Amino acid sequence: MESNQATSSSMEVETVPSEMNSAPASLPTKPKFEPLMAHEMSDGRVQFRKVSVPPHRYSPLKKLWLDIYTPVYEQMKIDIRMNLKARKVELKTRQDTPDVSNLQKCADFVHAFMLGFEVIDAIALLRMDELYVESFEIKDVKTLRGEHLSRAIGRLSGKGGKTKFAIENATKTRIVIADTKIHILGSFANIKVARDSLCSLILGSPAGKKTDICTKFFGNLVHHKGSLLHPLVRNHTPQQFYPSNS
Repeated sequence: MESNQATSSSMEVETVPSEMNSAPASLPTKPKFEPLMAHEMSDGRVQFRKVSVPPHRYSPLKKLWLDIYTPVYEQMKIDIRMNLKARKVELKTRQDTPDVSNLQKCADFVHAFMLGFEVIDAIALLRMDELYVESFEIKDVKTLRGEHLSRAIGRLSGKGGKTKFAIENATKTRIVIADTKIHILGSFANIKVARDSLCSLILGSPAGKKTDICTKFFGNLVHHKGSLLHPLVRNHTPQQFYPSNS
């Protein structure tokens, strides 16, 4: 008994007032940081991109320079210039560039123009995300020489380009056929559909089969969408591609 009383007397219990228990703990204020600019993300270093200009695209670039310069400099806030000695288009970030990804978008836009795409089509790379350019050659699909190669290129284009236009509208892509090289601009899934159609034509599939399939795709597209206002759909009708026999 004496030992229990001794231990109880030696233990001291600290009582806390009820007011302090009820008061909530004060938290520090949440900091607010301003979004970093492009030059701040790279520690103030200027980032560059250079796009080579092939000889056959030098004159179109000179003619359409203002159409390329205006969206890159004014909308994307990227400096752009033509290096005449090196024959390259040079791009770099500025202090007021809102996003680092703008530099790569502009480089893709200029590169698509160099591949042969029109400015009005290539500019979709600046305005839309998840658009890509895929390139391949006819020899990657099948080794063809002489007249066989010429006929394969003819099947890809069709009479007056109707086969190429039909595939473009059905898949919402843009296609450039430059000799034996083929470039496709569009989304990943649409590029795959267009590439499969082009590969089957290279392998010898009759153009009529593919054009019939594309007309069905095109008719369904008009029926479901109502109007063709997609940036990668040309304003054509199936009758323009496939005139009636009458």
